[in-house]
Parts: sequence; structure tokens; C-alpha cells
Amino acid sequence: MPASSTDPRTWSTHKGAAASTVGAGLGFALSDVDDIVCLDLDHCINTLTGRVAPWAAAIPRDAGATYVELSPSGDGLHIWGRTDVRHGRCIRRPDGTAVEIYGTGRYIAMTGRRHGNAPSLLGDLSAIISRLSG
Repeated sequence: MPASSTDPRTWSTHKGAAASTVGAGLGFALSDVDDIVCLDLDHCINTLTGRVAPWAAAIPRDAGATYVELSPSGDGLHIWGRTDVRHGRCIRRPDGTAVEIYGTGRYIAMTGRRHGNAPSLLGDLSAIISRLSG
């Protein structure tokens, strides 16, 4: 059975999920049992050049050492880390772009396609989220 973002009975270990033929790939269910969060930056990468838009490039840089991967679309970024975010929100920027912040009740599809030199660890995203929410 596919996983539900709000039903822990449908969740699995990475090993179990990777071996499954159900669903559309691997993902992570964000819940209130831990402090893992994801910043979702949609449509910020030029797929022809691979360049990240300046507004988006500043976010993982300012987030510090934490895991960043390409989103399933190939033109966005997922910035993973830790902090206390119980209610997700979308921060719209004046230029029409947006940063989505998720902490609970969401399922985020993962690609495992690390962006740049991002480490394989989850850093503290408290400061960057405070700045973005500002």
C-alpha cells in the first residue's frame, strides 16, 4: 500500500521502501515525532544551463551545511534540515517566486540527487527559516 503523510502505519524503513514496487518512488513523511523539515524551492533551476536563480542560490548558501537535493521535476531544490516547524507555510516573494516550508503532515518525494557539494547531514535551519519568514 502507498504511504500516507499522516498515517505512520504506512511508513517504512529506507531499506523497505527502496525494495517496494508500490508507489512512485522514495519519499519522506514529515511528522511531529521529529524535527526534520524541508524547504521546497520550485522552478529555480534553468534546466538548459543548470544555473540556480540568484534568489534561490542564496537560500542553501545561507542555510549552511545541510543536505540539498534536486527535486523530482529537475528544476527545483529541496533543502533538508532540522528545526521546529509545526505548521507549513508558503512565503511568496515580490517577484512571484515562493519558498514552501514543511514540517509536519507532508510527504516529500526524494531523488537522492545531491545538489553541488551539499553534505549528507541535516543542519539546523532555524536561522534561515526565521530570516525567510521575517
